[in-house]
Amino acid sequence: MKRLSITGKITAAFLAGAITAGGVAVATTVNNPISKVCVAKTSKAIYYTADGKCSKNRTLMEIATTTLTKDLNSVATIAAEVAPKVVSINVQSSQGNGTGSGAIIQSNSTQSFIVTNNHVIETAASTGTITVEKNDGERYRAVIVGRDVAYDLAVLRIDKGNLPVLEYGNSKQLVIGEPVVAFGSPLGLSGTVTSGIISAVNRPVTTGSSGSESFIDAIQTDAAINPGNSGGPLVNSQGEIIGVNSAIATLGTSTSAGSIGLGFSIPINQARRIIKELIETGKSTRPLLGIFFDTSYTGVGAKILRFSEGESAAQKAGIPEGSVITRIGNFKINTLLDAIIRIRSYEPGEGVNITVETTPGVSQVFRVVLGSAPSN
Repeated sequence: MKRLSITGKITAAFLAGAITAGGVAVATTVNNPISKVCVAKTSKAIYYTADGKCSKNRTLMEIATTTLTKDLNSVATIAAEVAPKVVSINVQSSQGNGTGSGAIIQSNSTQSFIVTNNHVIETAASTGTITVEKNDGERYRAVIVGRDVAYDLAVLRIDKGNLPVLEYGNSKQLVIGEPVVAFGSPLGLSGTVTSGIISAVNRPVTTGSSGSESFIDAIQTDAAINPGNSGGPLVNSQGEIIGVNSAIATLGTSTSAGSIGLGFSIPINQARRIIKELIETGKSTRPLLGIFFDTSYTGVGAKILRFSEGESAAQKAGIPEGSVITRIGNFKINTLLDAIIRIRSYEPGEGVNITVETTPGVSQVFRVVLGSAPSN
């Protein structure tokens, strides 16, 4: 898997257990639409229900014919609406040149704010220039408002106001199989639009090198995204941003690799908090469990080596030192990287149930209120 900026040469792999099949999606046609479906609470897969009833592990959802028609036939409409809210980003620095994409997410009378990936603009964080180009060809110098390495997000500002902005969607309500559209500038080709579906949700993905990793509780899509798409928006059938395109899976380590139908986006519900903090303060925070993992542990789960200094969130909740985390919320934890990404999907101060093995074969659930720490 690789990041998407043209100059990026870092490759990374899926986390252990991240390629497990997520369920079955039901296909349908406009001529014979499904009016009621069952959505699996964990996998978000769609299942047909003939009698309008669902099992306890699935939620009943009604889908109107008009909604299906819009979803299947409105890519051109979505493209026309969203394209003016998407920009190309050109970076020049002593470390080299590169291109990426961004989405306009806030604008007032004098300036506008753009979200992109940190890896798109990080080479210009100290020295260099960043140029933003709108879909009408107008170009503006941009400055970095703030960036977050761990979440691979950054916010830029340009001195141009009253621009159209993307509306936020709800990435927690995504359903496997629903249509999405990706925007950006793959290989520098600005204004590119591709369409596909949500292939999976809550896919644990990590990119970057040791010490500067990014951890993503990712949306997986088969909409074609390629190097240069980084930072561009993934939108739903209403033209609302539901993800920030960030990485693709590749076969091998070739820097010339392109889309193989496995693209990954940062969920907008997770990104929205970071964006808000960066605009307001220039900095961002992350949730803190307050533990150090035992990196030598080879069993299933994530073993707690020790607590951080002070009374950590885990220690305050009563979790024993040396225990093994096996589940966070409703998600099974197989490795310490699974645990890191799952914790990062929450907000500081949020409560979460954490299941640990206190001794082999003996499990206990603890309610933990996560702490807060600077993200970088």
